[in-house]
Amino acid sequence: MAESPEDQDARLRSLWLKLDTKRKGTLDLPALKHGLQQMNHPLKDADTLIRDMLMACDINQDGKISHDEFLRFCKETERQLWTLFRSIDRDADGHLNKAEMKHAFERAGVSVSQRRLDRFFAYIDRDNDGSIDFAEWRDFLLFIPTHSPGLKAVLSYYTSTVKINAEGDVNLSDEALSGLGTTLRFIQTSLFGAVTQLVQPPTSRVSHASAPTPAHLPEHAETTSSDTALSTVYNPATKTLENMPTTPDCTIQEDPHIPLKPARRKEDQSEPIRLIDFVPDVGYFIAGGVSGITSRTATAPLDRLKVYLIAQTGNSKEAVEAAKSGAAIKAASSGARTLGNAVRELWAAGGVRSLFAGNGLNIVKVMPESAVKFGSYEASKRAVAKFEGHDDPKSISAPAQFVAGGVAGMISQAVVYPLDTLKFRMQCETVAGGEHGNRLILHTAQKMWARNGIVSFYRGLPMGLIGMFPYAAIDLFTFETLKKSVVKRNMAKYHYKNEEDALPNNFLLALMGGLSGAIGASVVYPVNLLRTRLQSQGTASHPRTYTGVMDVTRQTIRYEGMRGLFKGLTPNLLKVVPAVSITYVVYENTKKALHLH
Repeated sequence: MAESPEDQDARLRSLWLKLDTKRKGTLDLPALKHGLQQMNHPLKDADTLIRDMLMACDINQDGKISHDEFLRFCKETERQLWTLFRSIDRDADGHLNKAEMKHAFERAGVSVSQRRLDRFFAYIDRDNDGSIDFAEWRDFLLFIPTHSPGLKAVLSYYTSTVKINAEGDVNLSDEALSGLGTTLRFIQTSLFGAVTQLVQPPTSRVSHASAPTPAHLPEHAETTSSDTALSTVYNPATKTLENMPTTPDCTIQEDPHIPLKPARRKEDQSEPIRLIDFVPDVGYFIAGGVSGITSRTATAPLDRLKVYLIAQTGNSKEAVEAAKSGAAIKAASSGARTLGNAVRELWAAGGVRSLFAGNGLNIVKVMPESAVKFGSYEASKRAVAKFEGHDDPKSISAPAQFVAGGVAGMISQAVVYPLDTLKFRMQCETVAGGEHGNRLILHTAQKMWARNGIVSFYRGLPMGLIGMFPYAAIDLFTFETLKKSVVKRNMAKYHYKNEEDALPNNFLLALMGGLSGAIGASVVYPVNLLRTRLQSQGTASHPRTYTGVMDVTRQTIRYEGMRGLFKGLTPNLLKVVPAVSITYVVYENTKKALHLH
């Protein structure tokens, strides 16, 4: 519906009064931010975007916005938004539907999944009528800098506002990347409220409809050709806004959330490599932490049973003889009795609490461990991609992906190793009539410190790192390979154009996660067993002591045979398969919620 110039002036005057809360007649940066906060505007915490808006409005560059400058900015922005709106509105009915938006994205060379398109559309469609009229389009995008009118900038603007307010999803801003002079500055800008800056987009190929121009928009809003579009930029020499031509071939900057077609990437510019370039979105750490807590709590009794069996150094003569004679059924029956006896003993030691002994430490430990594991994996893939000569972590070679998974596992293991050791020793100190809960944790930590100081908490670390590398590498590599195969199959079968639409469902995620976890855990189980015994030596459940890795290996084989290296494997697999399945299902779904695909 057309709006008269008088109605437009009245609407913008009302908006100005909401921003100019102190009635000074001008707005500097603090006043503008305060006004946006009073309005509860999506940009209220987006300092970078607020500065961009101030610079675009401030024609005379005095650091303040006058009412006249504000009106000029808003009217020019609305003119450009109307031009873009009409180029998307293919049927010229004055409303945008999802099909028109999807077609516009494809014309602009921007790949957007159906899931992201639905969220973007719903965010702008305030009256939920299934279409976007120009008033909704204008009100949402009014404060976008006028030099960035393309769909690329619109999506970046949307992503930035949603990250700050609705999703809590934060990216690294250009200010954070270049301003790492102090650690505090980095923490403030990178982890607690940084916003991805708007980038200069290519103006998409415009095919104007014949809809009438609203009365308040100038006629020259229609004059863009099919090959060239006008983009308004601020010229500091003349202190005016000027229309400059852009073409569909303009290169555009990278948006981590919107994958671009390869032809539109920057090829001829190289930038110095910075360590911060490898830091992934903080959402990967959040997703990893949430998935770890969920899976570990659900499988805590099985973990408790595994540690209990590993710590037992005795061996049933019946089971040994059955194994030597090749009586598989008899040996399995003996193993089942061993599991049953272990469950009864644990229950007698403290009931349900005994089965969950150490789970409090598990929760404290697993959140950083899982967060660092998945975050480090994403960082390692970025580093490997840079080493291979490209910047796409999804396109790294299979050996590089294997190494990235192993490195991520080692980093996460080193971070939480002291808590891991304390948990094992605490579980081995749990006996009938003994201490429980926080008192047991405290006394166990005191005993460890009194015995050998900080070294006690890192006993067996080399063995742990050696064992974690192949486990994490096999686990992550197997899962990623299976996931890529499913995505590739779904895209071919259902003709999806975006990988996010072709992601496997939760059932397949659980199957793939269980398989990858089982393979990795079985391959490295002997190393894990030896490490656990080094960590728990000298406790009530495991009185033996060792001088090092060679000694624990020698004693284990001497007294229990090669079979002793796999003691507790069954309950470990019973724990690992559901745990890893739950981890990957929760991780992948959390990534979806945080828009990290």
